[in-house]
Amino acid sequence: MAIYNQISLDIIVFHDFPALEEGAGLAGYSALIQAHDLKVPIPDYLCAIGTKHKIYDYERWHIFTPRHKPQDTLNGHLVFALKYEGIDLAVLNALFQNIEAQKIQAIIRSEPTGSYSRRLWFLWEWLRGQQLDIEDAKTGNFVPIVNNKLQYEGKSNPSKRHRVRNNLPGTHSFCPLIRKTKKLEQYIDKNLSETAIENIGRTHPGLLCRAAAFLLLKDSKASYTIEGETPPHNRIERWGRIIGVAGQRKLSIPELEQLQQIVIADHRFIKPGLRVEGGFVGAHDRSTGIPMPDHISAKPDDLQVLMNGLIDCYELLSQDDFHAVLVATLIAFGFVFIHPFEDGNGRIHRYLFHHVLAEKGFVPKGLIFPVSAVILERMDEYRKILEHFSKPRLDLIEWRPTERNNVEVLNETIDLYRYFDATKQAEFLFECVEETVDRTLPDEVNYLKKYDLLNDFMKNYMDMPDTLVDLLIRFLNNNNGKFPNRAKNKEFKQLTDREIQAVEKKYAEIFG
Repeated sequence: MAIYNQISLDIIVFHDFPALEEGAGLAGYSALIQAHDLKVPIPDYLCAIGTKHKIYDYERWHIFTPRHKPQDTLNGHLVFALKYEGIDLAVLNALFQNIEAQKIQAIIRSEPTGSYSRRLWFLWEWLRGQQLDIEDAKTGNFVPIVNNKLQYEGKSNPSKRHRVRNNLPGTHSFCPLIRKTKKLEQYIDKNLSETAIENIGRTHPGLLCRAAAFLLLKDSKASYTIEGETPPHNRIERWGRIIGVAGQRKLSIPELEQLQQIVIADHRFIKPGLRVEGGFVGAHDRSTGIPMPDHISAKPDDLQVLMNGLIDCYELLSQDDFHAVLVATLIAFGFVFIHPFEDGNGRIHRYLFHHVLAEKGFVPKGLIFPVSAVILERMDEYRKILEHFSKPRLDLIEWRPTERNNVEVLNETIDLYRYFDATKQAEFLFECVEETVDRTLPDEVNYLKKYDLLNDFMKNYMDMPDTLVDLLIRFLNNNNGKFPNRAKNKEFKQLTDREIQAVEKKYAEIFG
């Protein structure tokens, strides 16, 4: 029998959470995880019942008052969790696998019209893919599964059997969730898409076209740089053209496989398409070659289910008003966490940002938001966001090295990749999008205006080919507005000292 509050005399220590005060107790998901010893990634935030008569936050704890204390029963903590913490499919799924179906049936039969018992009923059958031995509900108002005050909801579909509205933002095969935080609500209220459209409306079309071309190339190059690669310029340009038409073709597994063919120029050493072996991100031990994973990919046997689920999730969310940046978070990060291919996952992951934002109409036509270029400037944050998902799961994955120094996963892990909280990733992506709208796009347009002013000055001041003018401006950009000695003695040795001083002075006036 599960015991829900094993309270020590002094403190409660729960995983890597800070210790609670004397007399405090676990509640909701924290109590369920402890009582049933659930092997799940620990949620970012959990609840406890404190001794003070006020609700407050203590690091990762939400502390409630003694008045909120639930009954120390399965039903008591489940209702508390749904009411105050929202839906955690990973915890609920692990719990439902851990307990007998009769226990959930007993809860439902004791409160057949209760809103929380009907939610639990739906969630059990939805997660387990089975029906409980209970007749369809006859009475009770239809209630939502996802509380939209706590989490972002998908399109609502009624389930007459349970008299609930299924507004989960995904399918049984793939359904990450995002908590409704103050930070995310502030970003949504900023209407970044409208801001970008307003800025574009004030920009000359020719200038905007040049800015878009440069940013496309910049983003393509950045996506390779993030992977530690320096491909030839034609490959960078080719990938840039692919990014430029993102969102115009229907997303599917064959489409993603086609993108991989474009990303990976040489297929001699990899097998294209969905992996048929394990996969990991990390290093190998220098002496033994044994894998040292930072992230372990989904099992190859699970890839078809997970990727079909990801595509179905996207089709579901692309048809409703689920915010474009949130959809991009679920799909792009979901893809890279699954890591379905042997190679090319990172670039396709970042391509998916562009695809979703373009198809959902968030990015103005003819433009891209250079998200990869911004990520390149925030690599430490980006790594932490990826590790935030990967690190907790490493302890839950049993694996052994293969003869080829790959990993072979030994336990069932599919649920680790289809049910997760993507809040941190959503906040990070919004930060990147905001930077592209508020800084990257305006800076590039502003630079081109200044470039044109200096270019016009040069053409009026002396006869110089466009290619040399461009080279001259690049030299000045890279040398704080001064001609480097190399340029004076080589490419521009024909210029007099007076001409050099005049150009440097004009550069300072324009670029500041």
